[in-house]
Amino acid sequence: MINREKLKKEGFNEDILPTKPEDKSWNVGNFASVWMGSVHNIPNYIAVGGLFALGMSVGQVFGVIMAASIILAVAMVFNGHAGSKYGLPFAMLIRSSYGTKGAMIPGVLRGVIAAIMWFGFQTYAGSQAVSILIGKLWPTYLTLGGDWNLLGLSLPALISFLLFWLFNVALIFGGLGFLGKFTNILSPLVYIVFGGMAIWAIKLAGGIGPILAYTGAGAVGNPVVVFVAGVTAIIAAWAAPIVNVSDFTRMARSTKAQAIGQTIGLVVTYLLFAIASISIIVGSEIAFGTPIWNVLDVVARFDSTFAIGISVLTLSLTTLSVNVTGNIVPAGYQLASLFPKKLTFKSGAMIAAVIGILVMPWKLMENATSIFTFLNVVGGLLAPVTGVMLAHYFVVSKMELDLSELYSKNGKYNYRNGFNVNALITTAVAGVLSLIGNFIPFFKPLYDMSWFVGIISAFILYSVLELRSSNRVQLIMQNKLDKAK
Repeated sequence: MINREKLKKEGFNEDILPTKPEDKSWNVGNFASVWMGSVHNIPNYIAVGGLFALGMSVGQVFGVIMAASIILAVAMVFNGHAGSKYGLPFAMLIRSSYGTKGAMIPGVLRGVIAAIMWFGFQTYAGSQAVSILIGKLWPTYLTLGGDWNLLGLSLPALISFLLFWLFNVALIFGGLGFLGKFTNILSPLVYIVFGGMAIWAIKLAGGIGPILAYTGAGAVGNPVVVFVAGVTAIIAAWAAPIVNVSDFTRMARSTKAQAIGQTIGLVVTYLLFAIASISIIVGSEIAFGTPIWNVLDVVARFDSTFAIGISVLTLSLTTLSVNVTGNIVPAGYQLASLFPKKLTFKSGAMIAAVIGILVMPWKLMENATSIFTFLNVVGGLLAPVTGVMLAHYFVVSKMELDLSELYSKNGKYNYRNGFNVNALITTAVAGVLSLIGNFIPFFKPLYDMSWFVGIISAFILYSVLELRSSNRVQLIMQNKLDKAK
């Protein structure tokens, strides 16, 4: 047990203390819907298009998506166990494996750098959908300001960006409780819109038969490596949320609630997403002679203004949902943990949101190579972090954490001057193994499977290092006892 009032006096604010039992309100339904926006969004849709571009058949693409969803659900449930059991946010949970000071390294990487860059990127992507929506209702909007621009943004683009940014800020102040209600409202809209697009594409293709009969050109390379690379591509977008999933599971009424909820929410949602995305991409290729990989281009072909409006609105809301859950929430908590006496979750999230504007994310979208290189590097480093966290919690700690020690500056989780050297070495080694293929062609298969390489190598290496350290400590203690006798 911990003394909350004492910890507050020491500088820990309420946002990074364990969730009170009475505040654990998320049930199976909340978890089943919270990740829906993260599945049904534009980047995931384009990723599926990329699988077809590799030459995969309908069956192969479906298999890749479902395999990825099951692995993803397992990773989210297991790494969320400590959050649901102890009510710990990621910023504090990471201390148990990396140390009180060492936690800043993976924390800043995930909760500040990756989160803020993703936040800005997603905000700009969502603002493009806002521009389409307003442009359909008020065509003159798209010509406002003429040739005027600010740092590369036209006046309509700037207005849409700021509007969408304000929507994100509004959800920050609404809190996680409001976010849970928001995702429950969004869920049926997502099914209606993507289901409608799938039916539309199936009709254009002349029925479900031609879509099921579609055979790709044949993927080039070792079939197993290509399959695993496809699964990696789907999971890569989740590398960051997997790391800090405890920020959400800390709100769970029970571990069972988050386990069932996340499994249903991810596997079932990905099943429906697979059916819809495959139907839309293959159906559009059969009908128009070319696959449509941008879901907004699909919407633009609708005849009904109402259909266009409700579709673009839903896509904007799904982007808003994933932006808040996956980016701004971890950024807010991480900044609050770095400066506990100065910042709360909300003030930290606001700072992150402002920085999200200053990084000018629209510039990242001018050069696709730069943003994808950045994301690949971050993903290659975050998979090892997940591996370390899982190994420490399940193998080393055996699911038992000492909260009073965790919130102590000089407790057992301080390790050596605040750093757990084993965790840092593991992260560096596994990170190199994950990314070396991007620089040395011989190791490219490792890079193609970077998430798996990172998490598996980190899990094994950290477990070995920690168990060896534990045995060494026990041997030293035994020698001291023998000498005392």
